[in-house]
Amino acid sequence: MHSKVVIIGSGPAAHTAAVYLARAELKPVLYEGFLANGIAAGGQLTTTTDVENYPGFPDGIGGSELMDAMRKQSERFGTQIITETIAKVDLSKRPFKYWAEYEEDKEPHTADAIIIATGASARRLGLQGEEKYWQNGISACAVCDGAVPIFRNKPLVVIGGGDSAAEEAMFLTKYGSHVIVLVRRDVLRASKTMAKRLLANKKVTVMFNTVGHEVKGDDKGLMSHMVVKDVKTGKLETLEANGLFYAVGHDPATALVKGQIDTDEEGYIVTKPGTSYTNIEGVFAAGDVQDKRYRQAITSAGSGCIAALEAEKFIAEQDAEVENNLEQEKNAEKGNNVVVPEYRSNPLL
Repeated sequence: MHSKVVIIGSGPAAHTAAVYLARAELKPVLYEGFLANGIAAGGQLTTTTDVENYPGFPDGIGGSELMDAMRKQSERFGTQIITETIAKVDLSKRPFKYWAEYEEDKEPHTADAIIIATGASARRLGLQGEEKYWQNGISACAVCDGAVPIFRNKPLVVIGGGDSAAEEAMFLTKYGSHVIVLVRRDVLRASKTMAKRLLANKKVTVMFNTVGHEVKGDDKGLMSHMVVKDVKTGKLETLEANGLFYAVGHDPATALVKGQIDTDEEGYIVTKPGTSYTNIEGVFAAGDVQDKRYRQAITSAGSGCIAALEAEKFIAEQDAEVENNLEQEKNAEKGNNVVVPEYRSNPLL
């Protein structure tokens, strides 16, 4: 199967790109994956209960509900959605080749342009009680979930020692009664300025040489306590905490294009600033797979729009170039009075 443009991904970036490309009548094909990277189609939002900061939903909306709506909108305009995971791509020349999972030994599908919107996943720590209280007290995004009622005026915990952890902890002081930051080492990895601000905040307590050990909850199924461990003495301590926020990094889903597309030291796809352009002409990147700073549904959707508009422009330019070359060939034949060989006009061939 050949397509003008293929989208790999299933989150806000992928579906926004699909809507724009479908309305431009480019008949996009979107591969949403089957539990790609261990996450259901729809991406990280499917692991979120209430989304309160996406425009247009004054009462909030469930993460899965929001992604279902985006998927329906993509289909409404004619996007072909395939629930298969892309296992391999060849971006060495156009048309680009790609293979679905379990079909690597078959003939490849091809595309004139590809949008990579495979996202990123928050690193988890595998603490006792993590699975039970995920999204019932445990989150990997303070900006996304910090204002949720279960965290307001409650003691909260942040795990991490870098700039992101410091930023999230200070953000959470707007909502929580107090924020405890657990740092494995005896020093913060955050920049001096950020570390100074964090340590000076009266609503923050930093516990050095300390890691998370277990998450406990109440009879309502919500997190209520956090057991922490001193890495030097091995001593366990139980803290009252109604929220736990991981700030230990994300893993971009770039294994598919590793070695073909330029990535930074953390594995994120490198794009030309302000665009979705990668180092390969005709390949575009959108969403969290190329954004390690904001990582919001709305910014992902915006970058999906950018990728679609740039892919549309690229395809239009390629089509115009082909038409121009054909026109030049026709004019050259006419100018040279070329006699068309009989086999070229034979209806039997």
